[in-house]
Amino acid sequence: MVLTSSIVLAADDPAAVARFYAALLEVEPQPGLSGTHWRVPWPAGGWLEVYGPSRSRPQPRRQGRLALCLQRQANGMGALALLNDWISAALDLGASLEDPPRQEPFGSEAWLLDPEGNRLLLLMLP
Repeated sequence: MVLTSSIVLAADDPAAVARFYAALLEVEPQPGLSGTHWRVPWPAGGWLEVYGPSRSRPQPRRQGRLALCLQRQANGMGALALLNDWISAALDLGASLEDPPRQEPFGSEAWLLDPEGNRLLLLMLP
């Protein structure tokens, strides 16, 4: 038996949300198992599975403590400047800024909301 892993995200518009995350990750979204299912390759392996929930089992929007975190290495460059560029790209794709970027001991971070209001942490490591 082979075990695989994925992250599952319910969406009102699965194709649009898949395109959003694929653009941020610089990958191509792939059609999934149905017309309301999309897959985005996840950098650490596995997939981000974006699906439209069944009408008989709706998934209402709500905020919680779980968030997706996308990370990049600054590689000696200005982490905060690189993060601001990444934030601008996310905003152009439909995200909104929840908490402004800030420098932390572990790197630079910013909290955003994706186009459907899901929490997203962009983290630039030094």
